[in-house]
Amino acid sequence: MPKISIIIPVYNVENYVERCLNSVVNQTIEDIEIILVNDGSNDNTKEKIIPYLEKYKNKIKYLEKENGGLSSARNFGIPHATGEYIAFLDSDDYIERTAYEEMYQVAKKENADMVECDFLWEYPNKTKKDIGAIYQTKKEMLEKARVVAWNKLIKRKIIEKEKIEFPLGLRYEDVEFFYQLIPYLNKVAFVKKCFIHYTQREDSIANTQNIRTKEIFTVLENVISYYQEKGFYEEYKTELEYNYVRFLLCSSLKRMCKIKDKIQRKQALKENWEHIQTKFPNWRKNEILKKKNLKNFYIKSNNKITYKIYCFFLQLI
Repeated sequence: MPKISIIIPVYNVENYVERCLNSVVNQTIEDIEIILVNDGSNDNTKEKIIPYLEKYKNKIKYLEKENGGLSSARNFGIPHATGEYIAFLDSDDYIERTAYEEMYQVAKKENADMVECDFLWEYPNKTKKDIGAIYQTKKEMLEKARVVAWNKLIKRKIIEKEKIEFPLGLRYEDVEFFYQLIPYLNKVAFVKKCFIHYTQREDSIANTQNIRTKEIFTVLENVISYYQEKGFYEEYKTELEYNYVRFLLCSSLKRMCKIKDKIQRKQALKENWEHIQTKFPNWRKNEILKKKNLKNFYIKSNNKITYKIYCFFLQLI
């Protein structure tokens, strides 16, 4: 059994895929399998991949499918994984040579269900470190963890046993996947090094805001429904409420303010506020919001008037 299965969806990334593959095939850890899922690319992506398939045929599994999006491609790759741990990597990103070896060593040493590393936001003319918080309990994980899937090693048997998948046809797929995973993670560990180069492309889904930005409402509702169905909701209600409000008043609000269509933007911002007040009308009393920090101060300062003011200024940035 390989130590790590690395699932890499590829779709129209002819300008990036070689850099990604070079970083993976040259990992210092030997016993890995690389699962490439070609999600219906119609550019020269496959042509760029073929030499790697020939040279590393004992290390790379190549799969093809009709285009279905990032979640569909990741889900397609999971059943083909045989490694002790699963890692996800996006094909326009790349990783440091020792990353998976160091993360695997920590995973084994601490008998961890998941290992997380830090990463770099890589812009065309600058790089920014993203150093995550250390958390121990599941409640802390819900409050503090970064929801991206691609900076983690996760025990394969947990994903398979609990049948956790990425939601199809929705943005923010990592949010739903990771929050559904948390209740089953009994031990987490960290390697406090920036291993992942998170490439920022202007044409990427994450940086293109339109009416689909509202899909965060569906994803957050799906998370809450999942916790209710599995019997976890009451235990984690405070954290789920906090996350719901934090997403809609912080990162998602910034994205909605960047929707180009004025009518769609106005409607999204209106619905955003209404969702918060309807779902959690007493959110200001949330215990986590009592912690004194700038983010909580900003969140609690939102009311009908200040919300509109914040939206106005965010549209100018």
